[in-house]
Amino acid sequence: MLPRAHRLHRSADFATVVRQGARKGRRTMVVHAHVDSSDVRVGGPRFGLVVSKAVGDSVTRHRVSRRLRHVAAEMLGDVRPDLLVVIRANPASATATHSDLVRDMRTGLASAVARALEVRA
Repeated sequence: MLPRAHRLHRSADFATVVRQGARKGRRTMVVHAHVDSSDVRVGGPRFGLVVSKAVGDSVTRHRVSRRLRHVAAEMLGDVRPDLLVVIRANPASATATHSDLVRDMRTGLASAVARALEVRA
């Protein structure tokens, strides 16, 4: 489970990441990443999820959210502490395997962070 300290909560934080951050689309998700050194929290990186009705009914959306939070929790030690990430689930995430979600999040996050650092420099 993704600890509370590592979650995005405010809609303003989501908007900042989506508007100012870099994004990378994958089959199961779109990863938005924003490097923000002014908002470093002691706990490290923060993740937010967007799972729309296009993914499925409420049971499916909640299952996808739990699975994505679990994958994000696995990656906490591998990402920068000043990173803000929003994961937007695509409809394909409802039927994807755990390994598909891990692969898409890792590759999407790596590409989005690299692009965010280029923009920032």
